[in-house]
Amino acid sequence: MRFDLHIHSKYSSDSGLAIEDIVKKAVQKGLDGIAICDHNTIAGSYHASKYVTKLNLPLLVLPGVEVSTTLGHLIVLGIRENIPAGMTPGETIMIARQKGGVVIVPHPFKIRSIGNVEGLDIDAIETFNSRCFFGENEQARKMAMELGKPQVGGSDSHMLGTIGIGYTEIDAEPDETSVLNAIRNGKTHPGGKNAPLYIIIIQVFRGVLRRLRTTREK
Repeated sequence: MRFDLHIHSKYSSDSGLAIEDIVKKAVQKGLDGIAICDHNTIAGSYHASKYVTKLNLPLLVLPGVEVSTTLGHLIVLGIRENIPAGMTPGETIMIARQKGGVVIVPHPFKIRSIGNVEGLDIDAIETFNSRCFFGENEQARKMAMELGKPQVGGSDSHMLGTIGIGYTEIDAEPDETSVLNAIRNGKTHPGGKNAPLYIIIIQVFRGVLRRLRTTREK
């Protein structure tokens, strides 16, 4: 099965994507599943799951969140409660484990990301991110191989047009438990292509405008 394990919705401050549009685009792209991993909230994945169930769509939505730690971000899949932001990676992982989550390090070598994860109790490393242009994916892949960690991929999409261009092929049954166990056990293969640079520029510009607008409203 093919999953995009890293999508952002309107519940992230740097994205404006409606849940309904994300789900419809994922189905159009022929994805078997997605993980909406908004910053520090599970709201996006929760509402996506409800929407898919309501319309009986052929798409598996994994619960997900991208948690901000003191060193960078961690994706946690399979949990249905938020994890507080601003803790150390170790503290964040400890809480994720208590909640039964699968811990993934996204884009470890981008600016303001965690970097070397040796010694951290993680399940997998994102070794393909469609928004990494400067060798970060290759660095992540090398680290995953050296540490013997499973590899996953995702689009890190903040716009509809890039959903599914980064993905993970997962050897599992089409249910949440099977997919999460497959990630833990390394039955995964990341792939995809980079997002066009102009789309990334548009994403950054829109994100800045959105944050400014939110600040003024406060």
